[in-house]
Amino acid sequence: MQRMVGTERFNVCLQSGGREGTREDWDLICSAPTFEEGFALLVEEARKANWGDWSLLVLDSDRQEARFRVVNSWESIYQRALGVTWGSSYLAGKLAGICSRLFGMSCWAEQTAYQVAGDPWDEFFVRPSDGTVEREVEDLVRMDAATRADLAVALEKLRHEVSERRQTEHDLREKLEVIRRQDEAIQALSTPVLQVWDGVLALPLIGTIDGRRAASLTERLLGEIVRTGSRFALLDLTGVEIVDTSTADHLLRVVGAVQLLGAQAIITGINPAVAQTLTSLGVDLSTFTTQQNLQEGLRYCIQEAAPARAARTPPRRHGR
Repeated sequence: MQRMVGTERFNVCLQSGGREGTREDWDLICSAPTFEEGFALLVEEARKANWGDWSLLVLDSDRQEARFRVVNSWESIYQRALGVTWGSSYLAGKLAGICSRLFGMSCWAEQTAYQVAGDPWDEFFVRPSDGTVEREVEDLVRMDAATRADLAVALEKLRHEVSERRQTEHDLREKLEVIRRQDEAIQALSTPVLQVWDGVLALPLIGTIDGRRAASLTERLLGEIVRTGSRFALLDLTGVEIVDTSTADHLLRVVGAVQLLGAQAIITGINPAVAQTLTSLGVDLSTFTTQQNLQEGLRYCIQEAAPARAARTPPRRHGR
């Protein structure tokens, strides 16, 4: 906005906003017995809101003048970041608006020290003035080459830029949603849960298993166990070549979660290198049900399920 309308108009706009935003400030000040005590309350609120440290240096009720000092206001902070010295116009307008209410007449704030220019603080001298923000705007329009039409064009350009930015944000959100859905699809493809026999699920694992992937595959596996009522889950590690402490911990959690649902987890396809690594990490493989490969794991599940299936099958009755 400053680039479009110039620093003077920019400052006048900010000062106008500061003046108009003093109603709640004045209500807080009036809640105290004196102006000084009420201003102290406002100083505390300003500090909490990271508006900087305010202080009232001089208050001359007879001459209707006041002097304020502010350290690290938000305006000085952002202007230091930009490397510019435009002045703290919003804050000046707010202090002028407060004094206008206090003295009962229009006041103007003149900034006499600039923290962005190397001074230790911003300082403002406030006194009665016939000047108004509206008059400042009129003078600027008359004095320089810009016209009201220029301001209208600038505002229209600003509206256009805001509209384009909103459209860009909308497009980015849609792209992020597509990426999210693609990521979910990739996760599902990378950890397929297969029903290889009645009551037997198989989960072939490939590559590394981080925390996010472990959580995803655990959720999908447990969901399928509940949905199908399966008694066995084969965790096939044939495609896992490297196992570290984190991977081992994730595997333990998956096995524990399966067992909490009343199913049995069987680990298959552990190659010698992975077995040696798990042992060196302190993982007691004797606590797991393991089989050499997926075929042997399936055979084990069928054999384990056979007695239970036979017990459920009623005997055949033979006639004479």
